[in-house]
Amino acid sequence: MDLNAVRLERAKWMTWKNIAPLREALEHLSSIETTAELGNTVKLHTTEKVDIDELEHIARLMMPWRKGPFDLFGLIIDTEWRSDIKYNFLRPHFNLHNKKVADIGCNNGYYMFRFLEDNPEKVVGFDPSALFKSQFDLINHYVKSDIVYELLGVEHLPFYEEKFDVIFCLGVLYHRSDPVAMLKALAKGLEDGGEIYLDTFIIDGDEPYALCPGESYSKITNVYFVPTLKALENWCNRAGFSSFEVLGSVLTTSDEQRKTDWIESQSLEDFLDPADSSKTCEGYPAPKRGYVRIKKG
Repeated sequence: MDLNAVRLERAKWMTWKNIAPLREALEHLSSIETTAELGNTVKLHTTEKVDIDELEHIARLMMPWRKGPFDLFGLIIDTEWRSDIKYNFLRPHFNLHNKKVADIGCNNGYYMFRFLEDNPEKVVGFDPSALFKSQFDLINHYVKSDIVYELLGVEHLPFYEEKFDVIFCLGVLYHRSDPVAMLKALAKGLEDGGEIYLDTFIIDGDEPYALCPGESYSKITNVYFVPTLKALENWCNRAGFSSFEVLGSVLTTSDEQRKTDWIESQSLEDFLDPADSSKTCEGYPAPKRGYVRIKKG
């Protein structure tokens, strides 16, 4: 696969009619001296004057904001997901110091900005969304990091010019109609001895079974399989991973995912059965995530 040809083709996405105004707005951002506080909220500070109204106008052009939260000089972007909850759950399990790190399905880069706390050697994000890339560029205009954002997907990882010591793949696997093929692609992007932090929807059970939703799961149309942890382990074994460690499982709640005025769309409360929150509106078990660490070699 010629990745440079793919990159050139993907670069055209940044000129799409609905994206072009965002790119033009980004070009007019002022250059100011800033500092970044990389805590639960990715927070930007400056002693210089900032036009907060204009900044909010640009940020709202980029809605919906899914991952966060962010505080841009006092402008709070209250994202749909409290991504700090997931990050803090995983944080005790990894050390990224001097490592090459990839984030597959990186969205607007919230996790990648948090990774900088560990002083990794390199951080690369993979996500084909021109909107999320624009959100990342807005934040990174002020953070001024060396993070690389590729408009590529997991299918490009085996052909990428670098292998990674650590890969994060959070909330992607259930969107793939062939989960084993995706896990094999992740393995090919990993250095020998490297590790992957994976989270995906799961269902309870001790047997290696997977739920195959009909038209949608929790109103998400591109969810293909929701496995038990045992089924997930079997998939990872078939993909060639040498170890599988369960870090935990967590039921998604409205503390973590909820509707805010930064998304203007439905969220978790709309996806559940109003008479029984243990079920989705389709009657399936409510969203629960399994967190695992898998290693190669």
